[in-house]
Amino acid sequence: MILIWLMLILFVGGIAAVIAERSNPMLPRVIALGALLLDLGLLLLVLFFPATMGADATNQISIGQEGEWLVLFQADWIPQLGISFIFGADGLSLLLIILTVFLGLMSLGAAWHEITERSGFFYLNLLWTLTGVIGVFSALDLFLFFVFWEVMLVPMYFIIAIWGHENKSYAAMKFFIFTQVSGLLMLVAMLGLVFAHYQTSGALTFNYFALLDGEFTTEVGFWLMLGFFIAFATKLPTVPLHNWLPDAHSQAPTAGSVILAGILLKTGAYGLLRFAQGLFPEESAAFAPVAMTLGAISILYTAKVAFAQDDLKRLIAYTSVSHMGFVMLGIYAWNAQSAQGAVMTMLAHGFSAAALFMVAGGLQHRLHTRDMRQMGGLWGVMPKLSFMALFFTVAAVGMPGLGNFIGEFLVLLGSFQRSVTITVFATGGLIVAAIYSLIVIQRTFHGEPKQQYGDVADLRKTEMACYIAMMLGLVWMGLYPQSMLALAESGLMNLGLDMSTGAR
Repeated sequence: MILIWLMLILFVGGIAAVIAERSNPMLPRVIALGALLLDLGLLLLVLFFPATMGADATNQISIGQEGEWLVLFQADWIPQLGISFIFGADGLSLLLIILTVFLGLMSLGAAWHEITERSGFFYLNLLWTLTGVIGVFSALDLFLFFVFWEVMLVPMYFIIAIWGHENKSYAAMKFFIFTQVSGLLMLVAMLGLVFAHYQTSGALTFNYFALLDGEFTTEVGFWLMLGFFIAFATKLPTVPLHNWLPDAHSQAPTAGSVILAGILLKTGAYGLLRFAQGLFPEESAAFAPVAMTLGAISILYTAKVAFAQDDLKRLIAYTSVSHMGFVMLGIYAWNAQSAQGAVMTMLAHGFSAAALFMVAGGLQHRLHTRDMRQMGGLWGVMPKLSFMALFFTVAAVGMPGLGNFIGEFLVLLGSFQRSVTITVFATGGLIVAAIYSLIVIQRTFHGEPKQQYGDVADLRKTEMACYIAMMLGLVWMGLYPQSMLALAESGLMNLGLDMSTGAR
């Protein structure tokens, strides 16, 4: 029940935020903070005292493979159609759920002073988006997974469309169309998988564990896998399905960008791990050269496009696509090192990308522009914000001692064993990333100011607390990655990866 409580607290908290706005416009953010802190407390109980939480209905579920589930719950929903409430969290899911709640707190910090209009409805959409994401990371019934996949998209659409910037309607609609069309493709593939399983077994079910044992021809399996792949690759995103992301990021409010970059992109990577690799191991192995090539192209192409950007948020958005290319590479190289590296990159990117979007949002809020041509010399005006920008920029390009370095190093180490050529090209992305990062720091924070900034405020205490928390997270991942790698190991074992030999 613990996973249901995590979602229920956020869902009810959103409703309470809307109601509370009528009496006090500042009360919704306090309610949102309380809901997220309560969720964080429950997650810490699962993390440090898993025995007390238990697997609620392990004996009712045929897992069909070795592994460890920290929390597992099942109840009937629509038994005539084989649809159940099945929620579970192994190490992989738990890490991503913790990331979701933590970055939810960071997005709350970003919105604390920025969101002043219709705050109750904003925090409802914020909390309901997080509710959908937690559902995506824990649902083990395919129909239930699709429901939560849709739940997380609708409130994010409202966040962009209502509280976004000058071209918000276009960006929100583009985001919605891309994600909805790809989601419908996933639904078709999902129904095809259920029907194929029904024809061979005679059992109609959406149970993830039952579908792991599905038998179908290689050709059918390939097309079904491809449907899942396109849906998740769109959300990741990867070239050429990335076009929605720069617009969504540049037009979203800061809190929206934090959730998009730090959390929503990870649902695509999680889907590739849990469903594409988990349900279609042989088909995914056959498709791996194509997927790895797309990952390498994403790394290089979007890094190159970032050079042409003057809009700071669009630049960070393209670099985000570039870094997520390493996740695609690690997932489809599919050995112990690359898979662990993909998970570490997902976590570290969540911190560094979220922080960089907070930097960009903070600059826009203060200077009323995202155009780097109108910046310059900001180090002398806002030294604290400038230092944070430098730290997270260095982290994003893979500074040793920080989490991003560990993730990308493991990805490259693992992918080198699969394809030397692709790995060499992907490594070039690290060089390009270092160059454009230096250019951004130089153009924005050094040199002569391009305008009179006047009395511009530096970081507030709320913002400083958020940045410090993310800094500590990246340092912890960089200096003691084993704490995360050990937790992720059970999840990768559940996907059939032998962590001792590094093979399926």
